Amino acid sequence: MSQRFPPAAGAPGPGTPQRYQTPQPRPYSSGPSGGPFPQQRGFTPPPMGSGPRPSDGPPGMHQRPQPPFGNMRGNSMPSTPSGKRPQDSRGSINSVPPKSEYSAKKKKKLADKILPQKVRDLVPESQAYMDLLAFERKLDATIMRKRLDIQEALKRPMKQKRKLRIFISNTFYPSKEPAEGTDASAEGTVASWELRVEGRLLEDTKGDPSKVKRKFSSFFKSLVIELDKDLYGPDNHLVEWHRTHTTQETDGFQVKRPGDRNVRCTILLLLDYQPLQFKLDPRLARLLGVHTQTRPVIISALWQYIKTHKLQDAHEREYINCDKYLEQIFGCPRMKFAEIPQRLNPLLHPPDPIVINHIISVEGGAESKQTACYDIDVEVDDTLKNQMNNFLLSTASQQEIQGLDSKIHETVDTINQLKTNREFFLSFAKEPQTFIHRWIVSQTRDLKTMTDVVGNPEEERRAEFYYQPWTQEAVSRYFFTKVNQKRAELEQALGIRNS
Repeated sequence: MSQRFPPAAGAPGPGTPQRYQTPQPRPYSSGPSGGPFPQQRGFTPPPMGSGPRPSDGPPGMHQRPQPPFGNMRGNSMPSTPSGKRPQDSRGSINSVPPKSEYSAKKKKKLADKILPQKVRDLVPESQAYMDLLAFERKLDATIMRKRLDIQEALKRPMKQKRKLRIFISNTFYPSKEPAEGTDASAEGTVASWELRVEGRLLEDTKGDPSKVKRKFSSFFKSLVIELDKDLYGPDNHLVEWHRTHTTQETDGFQVKRPGDRNVRCTILLLLDYQPLQFKLDPRLARLLGVHTQTRPVIISALWQYIKTHKLQDAHEREYINCDKYLEQIFGCPRMKFAEIPQRLNPLLHPPDPIVINHIISVEGGAESKQTACYDIDVEVDDTLKNQMNNFLLSTASQQEIQGLDSKIHETVDTINQLKTNREFFLSFAKEPQTFIHRWIVSQTRDLKTMTDVVGNPEEERRAEFYYQPWTQEAVSRYFFTKVNQKRAELEQALGIRNS
């Protein structure tokens, strides 16, 4: 399980062990192979010859321990990025960011969830976990695609057809003899009738009983009741209701008039379309097969007609060559795409109202109620829209997923740390002497970096150090520098005397 670091450029040769680098909360720099161990207490040193990755540090790897052979200038101190020794171990240089702050700044990636290959080799059952990771990626991609589809769908109006049942009832009140001392034209003494227009959505009660039902007037933009003009005159035969910004919704409408004869009436109901709908010109409606629709649907139907009959200009794609039917409707042989909305405006009219012819009957006795029912199609918001909105706005599942992801990352980190610990102990068990030797060499290099020591005092105090090939050139360079220095001093002295 152990591996050795290859020698880096400028590093000692194969016979010289490399210094081990551990994961750091902050960057440290102490030599050619990485930073020293951060300072903490109670840590067993890692092997110098084993090869765990810098990101695979064992738990508690935050202090470089003391060498087992003697005290090397007291406690080890982490070096700064500039290689300078900190002046005070209590200063901010040695302070480690809090764990929560560090975790918040660390970006969780998918690569952090993957188990190392050595762990998978040791535990074959871990392949099931890797299969789950692959399935999770596919599932996340599917959910994200569905969320985008839902967001696009919510931008378009989502309506469904429902049946609105309208109840038109009238009640006749016969005349009564006026009491003594009362006016003969007082209320109740003259025969009258009362007309009521009400309605409700069918199957509306089968849903959630706590759901607020829509008022009857909310389905209409205006309502006009036209009575017999011969009976009530030109000034009193119309009863109108029109929606305004301050209109209070109601469950029905009521009209009361005097009379003891049957009355013919016409009820005009103009639906409140959301979004706004238009009635097409009869010629265009026959051509497109669309009678009353929203503007986007009408333009889409016109575009389908253009594509089907290949009316788009082959060279100037922004132009449409009208056939004989479009030329009669729009009054031009050729037009641009950008002109279509403007040319459609004269061909779009307000939708037709719903017309109900009703007879107010006064037959059947005193205060007898007669009712007629009519069903009409209305558009209401699709209940699926609310479910889509709730799905997009719901954060409970996201929070649960994030919590599970955090647990997965923590578990994988723990596995990596245990793997590094295992490699550490295996390396020490296999080669104790080499392990200790490399550890001492690494400690020496770290100490030299932290104490700003120039050169290598331990090697320089031995005679063998000065018998290396480079010493000849070093001595030559030294004497050459001294000669040049003396020459410059003499020239300067002569120059002063001559002046």
